[in-house]
Amino acid sequence: MVRMKPYDISIEGIKLYYLPIETRVPLKFGPEVLTHVTCARVCIRTTNRQGKSAEGWGETPLSVQWVWPSSLSYEVRERALKQVCELIAKDLANWKEQGHPFELGYRYQKQRLLDLVDRFNAVSGLPEPVPYLAALVCFSLFDLALYDAYGQTNEVPVYQTLNGQYMNADLSAYLKAADDCDVSFAGLYPEHFFQIPPEKALLAWHLVGGKDKLFAHELTGDEINDGYPYTLEDWIERDGLKCLKVKLAGNDSDWDYNRLVDVGQIALKRQVTWLTADFNCQVTDCAYVNQILDRLMVEHPDIYKAILYIEQPFPYDLEAHRLDVRSVSARKPLFMDESAHDWELVKLGRTLGWTGVALKTCKTQTGALLSMCWAKAHGMTLMVQDLTNPMLAQIPHVLLAYHAGTIMGVETNGMQFYPEASSFEARVHPGVYNRQQGKIRFDSVKGYGFGYDLAASSRPLPDPAVNL
Repeated sequence: MVRMKPYDISIEGIKLYYLPIETRVPLKFGPEVLTHVTCARVCIRTTNRQGKSAEGWGETPLSVQWVWPSSLSYEVRERALKQVCELIAKDLANWKEQGHPFELGYRYQKQRLLDLVDRFNAVSGLPEPVPYLAALVCFSLFDLALYDAYGQTNEVPVYQTLNGQYMNADLSAYLKAADDCDVSFAGLYPEHFFQIPPEKALLAWHLVGGKDKLFAHELTGDEINDGYPYTLEDWIERDGLKCLKVKLAGNDSDWDYNRLVDVGQIALKRQVTWLTADFNCQVTDCAYVNQILDRLMVEHPDIYKAILYIEQPFPYDLEAHRLDVRSVSARKPLFMDESAHDWELVKLGRTLGWTGVALKTCKTQTGALLSMCWAKAHGMTLMVQDLTNPMLAQIPHVLLAYHAGTIMGVETNGMQFYPEASSFEARVHPGVYNRQQGKIRFDSVKGYGFGYDLAASSRPLPDPAVNL
């Protein structure tokens, strides 16, 4: 691989910050409940081969419950994730590689990240290791910041750099075709797989959490009058929602079925078009999902028709649980989420019967782009899913969905669970943090890098946890 383009960047400095956020209402998914989260934000200064320098920013919520389901306390797990973030910052500050952020992100994951986490796990004293999914989330903010810094340094938007003009190698340097397909990635770059809508707007998927109230009669009277809805009915009315994602238990079939029926009936009554069901890795037998779907098809066929796809019912360690899922995907498109750490796991999932991939920037922008390209080349459908992204984290998330060509819009729920957390960014990008007529809009996102326009948002930051 020749790495001699004048646009190639190297890292000159890093600052890491932690921004704590409290949820407005609790978010239940799987066996745990989220009531607060820490967003890790990083600033990376880079210089290209021509001597031009600039700063780039990246941010990801350290969603402990999602990346590391465990009986260990939240505080123990979050502290470990922060320590991993700090180790990555220090390691990157001494990393002298140059290249395009796609290449740097790929190399770091393949050559350094696993070893760094293994070394941490060996000395942490914790009774269980930090999972690789958690390590990816810790690295993802740095990966995003490299893309933004590259765009700022070379004065170009991120998504205009994913081609042969800027990248040093095509996709054949990274991807291999499935054995049953006549696919070649030679001469292809990520931009060849983009599917960009004419309007800078996307349909917004609203998350119905396990503890979310559906109806007015569920209100207790103790709710704070802060101007935001509490019930699903009111959210639909306020934001004109057309798409609802329903979080399910995965281990209580009666509850899951009844929840789908309740949400589905609200959706039909209020002209919501699409539903999806997310079992959050709690199911171990295809029959569990199939029985719910088959019962819906008989007893509530209109609700069954409205389900666009099913998301990640089964344990996310795909290699350890090689479950043949064709019976589920024969009923509805079946999307990998937690299982899809990288394109090689997407490849394995396809052999087991998964038909779609849920991309997330929190599993790194680089990994999402590689999975996007491999999946689209092999006929798989895409979605871009949220990690309840607030503040800066929302913008790369939305831009990925805009370019990827998803099955339908983008999941976005930061405005449900901590709407005021993004108040500074919303001054500059109001359409990104508010849903109107069922959509988010991002005409305001423009300029170099990811188009954050940080100077205009003027968010005050705490002292950096790392300053190198």
